[in-house]
Amino acid sequence: MEPLLAAMPAVKSPEGHVHFKNKLIWTLGILILYFALTNIPLFGITSNTMDYFTYYRALLAGASGSIVHLGIGPIVTASIVLQLLKGADILHIDTSETRGQVMYMGLQKILIIVMIVIEAAPNLVGGFITPNPVIAQQFFGGNLFAVSLLIFIQICIGGLLVVLMDEVVTKWGIGSGVGLFIIAGISQAIVNGFINWVPYGDQYPIGFFPRLVAIGIDGGNYLTYFGPNLLAFVTTITIFLIIVYVESTRIEIPLAHSQVRGARARFPVKLIYASVLPMILVRVLQANIQMVGMFLSSVGITIFGKFNGTTPLNGVMYYLAPINSPNDWMWWSSTFIGNASWGDVLLRLGIDTTIMVVGGAIFALFWIKTAGLDSKDVARQIQLSGMSIPGYRRNPQVLEKYLDRYIPRVTVIGGVFIGLLSVVANLFGVIGMVSGTGLLLTVSITYRLYEEIASQQIMEMYPFMRTFFGKE
Repeated sequence: MEPLLAAMPAVKSPEGHVHFKNKLIWTLGILILYFALTNIPLFGITSNTMDYFTYYRALLAGASGSIVHLGIGPIVTASIVLQLLKGADILHIDTSETRGQVMYMGLQKILIIVMIVIEAAPNLVGGFITPNPVIAQQFFGGNLFAVSLLIFIQICIGGLLVVLMDEVVTKWGIGSGVGLFIIAGISQAIVNGFINWVPYGDQYPIGFFPRLVAIGIDGGNYLTYFGPNLLAFVTTITIFLIIVYVESTRIEIPLAHSQVRGARARFPVKLIYASVLPMILVRVLQANIQMVGMFLSSVGITIFGKFNGTTPLNGVMYYLAPINSPNDWMWWSSTFIGNASWGDVLLRLGIDTTIMVVGGAIFALFWIKTAGLDSKDVARQIQLSGMSIPGYRRNPQVLEKYLDRYIPRVTVIGGVFIGLLSVVANLFGVIGMVSGTGLLLTVSITYRLYEEIASQQIMEMYPFMRTFFGKE
């Protein structure tokens, strides 16, 4: 398959250094294009389209019913498959070499294309997206299959556009397209959650501040109409502060240059060493399982559970579904969804916590191995930079053994911590209904994007540092 992998279409990499201002322009341009695509509806769909990724929409960075309906779902799902294969040493590709990188990227694109087709098909076959009979009558002589095929093609084109935009940001911009789209989608939802003045569910606006003012003017009961909003607001602020604090918590390994006397540095091993991106992998894995359950339920196979829209009612799918808001577990509340007993709710909560904790730790380990952040790769990078740990021989094996004291342990601890924090955030809800995991991702990715922008500015001021860090 190597000739096929090498021939996969790709965005051309820059031949030299891309100036910081140009990176900002590329990043801003792709961001504007992303927002434009989220506002282009699929041609031929009806208004009663069901979004089976409702609770995951913020994580998947897509807009329901738009041309980017799938968002980053296919990219993340393909990454899950590759990470499992590479982490289990089934896929033997050395990504430290150019040939291995080309093969890996080509294989990833093939998997992404496969996942685009697999995730687009259930929308139409399962009846989640319904073709519009009026459009079918006007343009296709009443043939609904032709309209469904047209919708399917549009979804696939949108999925490919997201892949290419992600590659443009990665090669020509700042950060990654996946992170940029997540920030954009969740930030938009949070802003909407704060200032939306449209009523929903009762006579008061759904937005935090308009609702606060409206209830005060009307003389309504704050405890009844504003209690959940206040709880979500406190959770949002708390999660924000915790993530900012944890991002600055690190173990610093001292380094010294072997040829330049007095030149010292530190290699930081953050508590969230693998970032919070592995949490996307866990949540998307859960989303795919729920998608399969909804699809089977829609075609009459209810052995795994029945669904009411996107909500599982019973069976295995109920217990495997994550807790997305207080309405999913406060069985004593009038807003509780479903008729499950407190025992069922506690079992579901326990399963969700176990999946997030164990999955967070496992995917964090796979992530650092795939991304070149494990002890072996870091030791090689330190060796190539001319640095070494004071008091130890300048040898990659020695460096790797020293780093093994910290990196694997910190990675597991960070994965477990983020998993628990994500579950707690979902329990109490956050502003904008973006889910606790979505808020964690946004704050962490934004913080790291800020760090990368600062690093890029330093390298523009001191060009010799680009060669030193291998950025040239």
